[in-house]
This record gives sequence, structure tokens and C-alpha cells, in this order.
Amino acid sequence: MARTVSCRGAWPLVSVLLLGAGISPGVDADQPAFTFRAHTDEVRLTFAATDQNDHGVATLQASDFVVVDRDIIVRQFQSFTRCDWTKLEIAILADNSESVTPQFRQEVANIVDLISQTGGVPEENLSLFGFHDAHPALVCASDCRSSHAADRLPASRAAQLTPLFDSIVFATDFLAQHGDAKTGKALIIFSDGIDTISENTLGGAIESSLRNGVEIYAVDLHPAPSPGAPFLFRLAMATGGRYFPAPFKVAHVLNLILDGFRATYEVDYRLPSHKPGFHSLRIVPTHNLNLEFRSRSGYYYPNEIR
Repeated sequence: MARTVSCRGAWPLVSVLLLGAGISPGVDADQPAFTFRAHTDEVRLTFAATDQNDHGVATLQASDFVVVDRDIIVRQFQSFTRCDWTKLEIAILADNSESVTPQFRQEVANIVDLISQTGGVPEENLSLFGFHDAHPALVCASDCRSSHAADRLPASRAAQLTPLFDSIVFATDFLAQHGDAKTGKALIIFSDGIDTISENTLGGAIESSLRNGVEIYAVDLHPAPSPGAPFLFRLAMATGGRYFPAPFKVAHVLNLILDGFRATYEVDYRLPSHKPGFHSLRIVPTHNLNLEFRSRSGYYYPNEIR
């Protein structure tokens, strides 16, 4: 049976360059380029498991799946544990630009209540960010429900000033300073995906999220397909999170997110191959073919470990 521990994003312990899924090869200038080094030949992978109804599976056993690491099937694990979702640090990034519907302020209040009251996440583990004009803003931390934080969201002004990518970097850096090294960290973004003024690029936002071990869950507020939808999708896929297109019901989306947190696992295994280059990662069910798994897509193993 899986033991319960606190854990964070899927960081291979070998010297690697992580590469998230869903990043188009046609945008090289926006790609994150950084290497994580360690002196071990062990890979640590965090993943979520869901069933055919998109519900989290909290009773997964080590025999229920295999890891496919660069076409090598891994069945023997050094450890297999279930993460302690109650230690999550969650940040909400609320798009309060004019391009978002006016009733969203009340929606934010409902979101905070759903997470802190019915989601079981302690209020002290929840923070809220807004953005408008040229700067991101921390609206509240640790007291978002009791302080009626949604009422303190900055007033929307010019729709053309939307620093989405800068706000993501700001929020992920904030999350990096909270919780211990194994605390799970998630950023839930409610936005239309449009950025007009950030100094950071999409690649910079992804890099900050990966560096700080933050999964991004992107909820598209635009009622129809928009130019920002691909950005939200890539942010989510690159970091091991999820993308939710409109239309949606807030309660349903948050239940899916929280359900996924409750069914998150961490597995460690010996590096199966020292061949340099990209090691793709897939998790495949062994018995129940209706199981689905979500994680980062792989890592780069370098020519040498320094």
C-alpha cells in the first residue's frame, strides 16, 4: 500500500533538463533552458491518476502501472508513495483586466470559499494574486477567506495592459518561499490567456514554474476560442497541470483539481539508461486500462554529470 508523504513536482534526481509536454517546437525563443544537477542515478517522478470518469484514484498500488523511460519499461521502484495533499500551497491568479467578464469578482469569492471551506486546504496555505496595468499584485496570503479578499482585487483599467507572464513569475516565486522543500505547490490561473505588456515571455513563465516546482492549472475565461488559449494550454501541459476551456462551472473545475491533488503519487526508480539526450516518460496501466496518468513528459540526460 502507498505510504502518505508530502511531495512536490516531478524532479528527476539525475542531472537533467526538464522538458514539458505541449510546447511547440516552432517557438524556440520561448523555450526554458536550464539544467538541474544532482549526484545520483535515481529518477523521481510525481504524477496524478484518474479513472474513466476523470475522478482521482486514491487507492493506486505500485503493481497498477509501469513507467516507460525512453522505451525501457520500469517495474521495479525504489519507493512509491502518495503525496499529502493537505500540505499543498495554492495560489490563485485572477485576471481582472477589462477583457474578463465583470462578474468575475464574485466568482473569485466563490473560488476562495470552495477551496478553503469544502476543499479541505487550510486557509493559511492559500494566496490570491491579481494583475492590471503593468504590475502583478499580491491581494492576500493566509487570510483570503476571512478578509473578503475578492473585494480587494485591483480595479480593472485598461484592457491593453495585461502582464500575465510577469504575474506568473511573481506568483511562482512567492510560492517558492512558502512550505518546505517537499510541499506541493499549485497555481490556478483564471484568465483569457492574453498578455500585452510583460517583460517575461511564455518560456520565462514556464521556466519559473518548473524551477520553483509549481504546477499550473489554467482555466480559460474567454467564452470562445481566443489567441490566448494556446498559451494557457502550454503553461498547463509544460508544468504537469491541466487546461480547462470555456464554458465551465467553477465548482466542477475546482472539484476536478482538488480531486487530482488527492490522487497524486511519487515514484523513485533507478535510471534505466545513461544514454545522453531526451528521455521521454510515460506511465502505462498494467491491469485497469481505463486509468489515465498525468505528469511531465520527460527529461534530458547530459553528456556528463558535473
